[in-house]
Amino acid sequence: MTATGTFGLSSEARNLHWLLSNLVEEVPGLRSVAVVSSDGLLLLSSDPAQNIAPASTPQEGPKGSSADLATIVSGIGSLTIGAARLMDGGGVKQTMVAMEDACVFIMSISDGSLLGVQAQADCDMSVVAYHMGLFVGRAGHVLTPELRSELRQSLEGAQ
Repeated sequence: MTATGTFGLSSEARNLHWLLSNLVEEVPGLRSVAVVSSDGLLLLSSDPAQNIAPASTPQEGPKGSSADLATIVSGIGSLTIGAARLMDGGGVKQTMVAMEDACVFIMSISDGSLLGVQAQADCDMSVVAYHMGLFVGRAGHVLTPELRSELRQSLEGAQ
């Protein structure tokens, strides 16, 4: 994230951008990170173009971009929440999908939002999960309805 991407945002929104940047910089093997609201809308992205693109720039990212990840996170999140209800398993804390060439991790944030991470298949899963937990612990208490609205409006304004 650049300073340009956070210009005009509240200190809480800038802090979340900083936390996301930190997650991306600290964890080797991450490809894409997205924070998705409980209703499936992308709130925060590791793709700088997703956060600060001028209005005239089309938003076509590569496969695996944060926008694609947000769609996947929303779908898997809904599926696992439904499965947990059917099994009387309580709330879903974390989901991990291991593929041949990638991994997807999804972690619940306290307000119903989800943190999704796409990583290389050979990533250290415990390091990814640890840093995701740190992000969720730090972001969960500040991700208020007002902040979610601000983040969503900033993404819409960037597109």
